Amino acid sequence: MQTQLETFETNLGSVRTGVTRTSPAAFQDVLGDVIDEPAIGAPIPFAELSLEGTGVVLEPTPDQLREATCGVTAAALGVADYGTVVLESTPAGAELAGLFPDRHVVIVRERDLVDDMAAAFERLGERFRDGNDDAVLATGPSATADMGDLVHGVHGPRETHAVIVEDAAE
Repeated sequence: MQTQLETFETNLGSVRTGVTRTSPAAFQDVLGDVIDEPAIGAPIPFAELSLEGTGVVLEPTPDQLREATCGVTAAALGVADYGTVVLESTPAGAELAGLFPDRHVVIVRERDLVDDMAAAFERLGERFRDGNDDAVLATGPSATADMGDLVHGVHGPRETHAVIVEDAAE
């Protein structure tokens, strides 16, 4: 039987998303291996992780947003059963960093994985009740078949990669 983490990784692969696991200590080195420059991003809301010193431009200008080939954001949750990530919207529009560039690198902490959508909504319920009710559910690269054949990257990134930050061994 697969663990929750293994299920998440398997389902990320099934939705065309690359995966890299890392420890908090190796996070910045791994990030350097998976981002393409020019890269933009939003500040990571996890105390143990930072994009500082990685070459990722935080608070990009409109020109930097247009020119970026890679966007880096954090996921509030990862939904194991679907390989889906929950990207919370912010007043500054942090989600744009993951939706505009051709490549989206999403940071997911192992502790933020849930089994299914019911567990995700339960976990997000308090935030939603407090008025923080904007989020994007992203499952793999953008895809549409509006014009016939399936095409990737029309309404968002063509390529997605998840960096899973493992919980420290206790």
